[in-house]
Amino acid sequence: MTAVVLFDVPPSPTVAVKGSLSRFPVNRIFCVGRNYAEHAKEMGVEVDRETPFYFLKSPHALVETGATVAYPPGTGNYHYEMEFVVAIGKPAYKVSVEDALEHIYGYACGLDMTRRDLQLDARAKGRPWDLGKDFEESAVMSEIVQKSAFGAIGEQRIQLEVDGGIKQSARLSDLVWAVPELISHLSGFYHLSPGDLIFTGTPAGVGAVVAGNRIRGTVEGLPEINLSIGEPS
Repeated sequence: MTAVVLFDVPPSPTVAVKGSLSRFPVNRIFCVGRNYAEHAKEMGVEVDRETPFYFLKSPHALVETGATVAYPPGTGNYHYEMEFVVAIGKPAYKVSVEDALEHIYGYACGLDMTRRDLQLDARAKGRPWDLGKDFEESAVMSEIVQKSAFGAIGEQRIQLEVDGGIKQSARLSDLVWAVPELISHLSGFYHLSPGDLIFTGTPAGVGAVVAGNRIRGTVEGLPEINLSIGEPS
């Protein structure tokens, strides 16, 4: 007797690679919390300098730059969070900080769109953040730039504008946990695989958007990211 699949599921999403016809297939999306000290401060919490912490988004939350996304249901406080994204290109399990960069395919700009009221309500009750963080069209990505074309991570500026006004601005050197430290730490708990993405955290200046707003995010050396906020669906 041959087994029959009950129904079709969406294929794994992919992201464009700058200068290439190839596309990067997305496996998992790991997000780092409170990885800029000033953002933690504005959220009323302390940075945990003993160990980083994470939450996940479904790969099917991914949407590419240039999209218009509907204002999501269940929230009245929909926030942007600009992020530097790391794309894993080689398996990584229990890797050292010194070897971590060898496992990177490339980098991109990302937006961790957040239902802030739901996140803060869950946080106050000691519950998981899933409703606030993991929902449709909540992980926005630019094209990926291959690691060799980007160069070393250092003083590059990360910035976000809403309707032309600057809301977030910092440097990658402001990350509490640097990219090699994040990869090394995560790989102690997961077998990281090609296709995994790490959203490395957002600077201070997060805020709400409404239908009609246009978001533009940049990291020096990467393609910019653009997102329009549409009416509720």
